[in-house]
Parts: sequence; structure tokens; C-alpha cells
Amino acid sequence: MSLTEHYGPWAVISGASEGTGRAFARKIAREGINCVLIARRERPLAELADELRGEYGVECVTAAIDLSAPDASDRVKAAAGDREVGLYVSNAGADPEGARFLDIEVDRWVDQVNRGIVNLMRCCHHFGGQMRGRKRGGLLLVGSGACYGGSSFMATYAGLKAFGLNFAEGLWAELRPHGVDVLYAALGTTDTPAFRALAASKGLPLPPGLADAQEVAEVVLSRLADGPLMNWGLEDEDAGHLPMSASARRTRVLAIGEATKRIFGE
Repeated sequence: MSLTEHYGPWAVISGASEGTGRAFARKIAREGINCVLIARRERPLAELADELRGEYGVECVTAAIDLSAPDASDRVKAAAGDREVGLYVSNAGADPEGARFLDIEVDRWVDQVNRGIVNLMRCCHHFGGQMRGRKRGGLLLVGSGACYGGSSFMATYAGLKAFGLNFAEGLWAELRPHGVDVLYAALGTTDTPAFRALAASKGLPLPPGLADAQEVAEVVLSRLADGPLMNWGLEDEDAGHLPMSASARRTRVLAIGEATKRIFGE
């Protein structure tokens, strides 16, 4: 099946105003899928929507939503309305702080938890439930290689990404029998406006080897059906510097699923 046949006719893309979110929106629209574009800032969303309509002839809806707000998921659902959403892309998850955990107010970390866990879960529950009923669709959680372990300056960020990885693997195991694909994309350092702004705020030069956002969108979407994990820059069977490859983790998820059937049943 084509991307449109399996994941259309509508996609919801969070964090769509710039960077990888914008790149995902452009790739998805180029495939002929209509887009619900979500981000905090209305103006870049409106500009992107106009571009996508003009270049690809798709329908676009925009909604300026702060995804760290407690009611964000309700507003996302309202923006999607009764449209048939076959693809949900959770892309809003950068760390704008670059700080040690105790050096800033805890509420700023709580905002990241609301964005990266609470509202992510609520949106996946809503759209995933619809997809399961239709027996097709995809949930794409755009994450980071920080999911594999914590470090200084990334206590909250790494914890959020670790949740995303394990959450995606569990959803993949539950939804694959229903024709719904789930993928966690563990990205490396990517050239985005958010990363450039963080580096500039710290007076740091950009590191070499940054991934290109449009290339990220192309590659990740091409591997969405492979689930539940892809590691940027590595093939499915390649562990690289990681303890396990994506393929090995897939095997592990399936094995644990079989083992837990003895406790929970089918």
C-alpha cells in the first residue's frame, strides 16, 4: 500500500512550524495526505499551510496550541474534529532549557513532562483508538538517542525520551495485530532552528555532522512500517555503539509479549 492508502486521508503533525516537524509536513503533503498542523506559533503554521496547499493541492488546517498546557490534547482533538486521521506524528519535544535539573524552576520541567508524556499519551490513545477501529494507520513518535541513558544537563529530557521509546514499543506490540504501525525514531543531533537557538544561547559552535531535517523526514517515514524502533544512521540489524539493534529490540518486545500472555492472557 502507498503512504496515502495506509496513512491517509489526514495526518496530524505536532511541532510542525519548523525543523523536522515542518519537514515531515512537507513530505506527508507531497504524498497527497491532508494535514492538521499543530504548533505554538500561528504565523509560521499559516505560512506553511499556504505553501502546502499551493505546491501539493492538499487541504490544511492549523491550530496554535501550546502542547505543554494541561488541555493541549483536548485542543488537538478539537482541531482534528471528525476528520479521518490515519497518521499521528508527535514531533514536539525539544529541550529549550539546556540546564541542570536543580538550576531552574521545576515547573519548566513539568511543562516538558506535559508535552512529552501526558499529552502524547492522550493523543495516542485518541488517534490510536480510531486507527485500531479502522484496522490501519500509523503513530510516529519522533524522539532522540538520549532515550538510551541519562547524562548531565539532560535528566528530564533523557527520561522523557526513554519513556517514549518504551511506550512506542508497547503500543507497537498491542496495535500490530490491528494493522496499525508504531515507530519510535531515535534521532541524532539534527540541524533545526531549535537546536541552533540553544547552541547560540550557550555561545557554542554547531557540531559537525548534523542530520538534515528533510532527509530525516524521508528516511523515517520510509521505515514507519518496520516498527517499533529505528536508530538514526543505523540499519535495522546494526547495533553500532548501542547495546541492541532495532531488530534485536523488536525480537525482545515480541518475546516479552509472549511471556506475559501467561499472566494477562491474549
